This record gives sequence, C-alpha cells and structure tokens, in this order.
Amino acid sequence: MSQTEQPAVISFMAWRKVAMAISIAMLVISIGSLFIKKLPLGFDFVGGLQIDARFEQPVEVESLRTRLEADGFKNATVVYYGSDKQVKFRLEQTREEIVAAGLQQLTQSNLSIVSIESLSPRQDARLDQGGMIITFTAQSLDQDAFTKMLDSKSIRIHKLELKDGQYQLKLLSDISEVTKVLFTERLLQTNNGQVEVLSTEFLSSNIGKELRDEGGLGLLVALVAVMIYVAIRFQYKFSLGAVAALIHDVIIVLGFFSLFGLDFDLTVLAALLAVIGYSLNDTIVVADRIRENFRLLRKGSPIEIIDISLSQTVGRTVITSLTTLLVLIAMLFVGGDALKGFSTALIVGVVVGTYSSIYVSANILVAMDISKQDLMPPEREGGVLDDMP
Repeated sequence: MSQTEQPAVISFMAWRKVAMAISIAMLVISIGSLFIKKLPLGFDFVGGLQIDARFEQPVEVESLRTRLEADGFKNATVVYYGSDKQVKFRLEQTREEIVAAGLQQLTQSNLSIVSIESLSPRQDARLDQGGMIITFTAQSLDQDAFTKMLDSKSIRIHKLELKDGQYQLKLLSDISEVTKVLFTERLLQTNNGQVEVLSTEFLSSNIGKELRDEGGLGLLVALVAVMIYVAIRFQYKFSLGAVAALIHDVIIVLGFFSLFGLDFDLTVLAALLAVIGYSLNDTIVVADRIRENFRLLRKGSPIEIIDISLSQTVGRTVITSLTTLLVLIAMLFVGGDALKGFSTALIVGVVVGTYSSIYVSANILVAMDISKQDLMPPEREGGVLDDMP
C-alpha cells in the first residue's frame, strides 16, 4: 500500500499508558484470583468416575443433576452428548463408593460395607476366576432373598458366606459390570423411562495430576518455541513483546475461569493452546508491518511509525476477530455443555488476544526504545552503497 492510499492514522500509542494500566489491573485480578480462589480443575485433572448412559426418552440434565445431588453425589457433572437422550455423568465418587451406596439402596437395609476388593483372574486363590469380594455387615439379612435379588439384576454370584459376624460376597462380575447395574438402578429411580448404562470409566487422581503437569509443560514449550521463532524471524525485542502478549493472554483466560468458578479441563487446555496460536498470528502480522514501515518510511518517530502500522492492520485484525467470535458464540449457545468450557476460553482468548496484539506487544517495543537501526538489514560485505537521497 502506498502512502497516498494509507488509511487515516489512529493514535494508538497515545493511549498506551491507559492500556498498560488496564493490562496491569487485569493481570493483578487474575493472579489474585488464581492464588485466592484457585483454578477449579475439572474431571480430567482431578479424576473420578465417568458414566455414559442412554435414555429411552429425552431427559432434562438439570433434573438429573439435582436428584443425584440429593442422593449424595455432590458436584456431579451431567451433560448431553450426541442427543438429548444420551447423557454423560462425571462423578467424584469411585466405583467402590458407587457399589457401596448402590447395595445399601438396593437392599433397603442397614448394610454396612467393610471392604471392596477387585480381583483379576488368577490374582487371588479366593476367587481364581477374578471378580469382586465385598465384605459387609448387616442385621437380619435374608441371604436367599439377597442373592436372588442380585441374580435378577444379572450380577453373577459365586458365593455368599458369613464369617466372624461379617458377610463375604464373592462375585464373578467385575467391578465395571456391578457399577453399571447399580448406577442403572439409581437412574431408573430418577427417570420414568428405561435407561441403559453404556460404559463406565474411572480416571485416578494420579493420572489427572500427570495430565495437568504435561499440559502445563506443553504451554511452556509453546511459549519458548514462540520466543525463539520470533527472535530469528524478526528481532529479539519483537520476541519479548510477542511472548509478553501471550503470557498476558494466558493468565487472563486462566484468571477468568478462576474468578467465575468455571471448570478447567482438557478442552479448556486445548483452547488455551489455540489462543496462543491465534494471538501469535495477529502479533506477527502487526510485527511484520512495523518492521516494513521502519525500513520504508524515512520520516517519523518510532511511535508515529507504530501508529501507522497499527492503523494499516487494525481493520484486518478486527474483522478476523469478529468473524471468529460469531462462530464461537454460536458454539457456546448451541454446542451443548461439553463444548461450553472450550468455546468460553476461546471467546475470552480471542478478545484479549486482539487487544494484546495491538497494545501489549507494541507497548513493549516502545518501552524497549525500538529504532530504525534495530531493524535495518545488515550490509553485505562489499555491497554497493545507495547514494540516492
């Protein structure tokens, strides 16, 4: 674009101190919330039990969540997936806790679980075929009625015996099968139609911790890679500006989730990595135009050249961000609960990333006294000097 075709120059840098104050305020609030309220980690990081179920009729997830909370399943996550007949449950309870609660409710007795052991085939001589051993105490238990009731629920029984005042129930069904049966019974009591539990999956807290650590390491590697790339592609001052903008964006997105108590899971982590890529793209476009104008424009202070460069790119930046936001807002409202965290993180990240590509990275360049000498290409040895005015 020639100088005569340039758009009106907007004095972006005249507001740089105000922008810096806004950024500092957002960072302080975000970091403060992360220290005080912490980041609410989702199922992927804290572990728990995930159960997929299919109902005969459409169901309301809010009513299911309320009923489960009343039954003792605190902080249960209930979301649709696929359709309004298929529901994904994420529970903080383990399979053993589900089995214990299910047996107590199924028998309608004062049955008290002592221990639950899950055995693999040929792991223990007490149950060579594998399965479960449940040790419990109960008063006036009708053993025949109890075993018939379990058999009617397709729970395969090996033996029920009383030893030293405690019952030992040996099951050929494994803990996953028993969990399906007992949780299905729980869901049948919360819904008039038929329901089928499709699968149960338990994620231990140790695996969740490993995922969290590896995710954080991935973020750090991405930031280091960005710093190296921009330093090679442009100049180290641009590298520091780009990384500062990315750290700014990541902290504010994390602070937003902490401040409003939104669950941080693997989908949000994926959104954070996408935010880094999106923000970096905008920052590189702006940096490329700044570098080009520093080399082409013979007059003007660094601040004036940065204003010209930002004015030339702001239209593209805003239009790209708005079209992206339209898709993300649609995803937020019609994508279901499973995509809510992902779309929310991207919406916040796109808004903050657009702002940081204009103000944060450019502010860093001004603060580091960027000059034409920093961006002039090195002279080739033996090259011809340009004597033209």
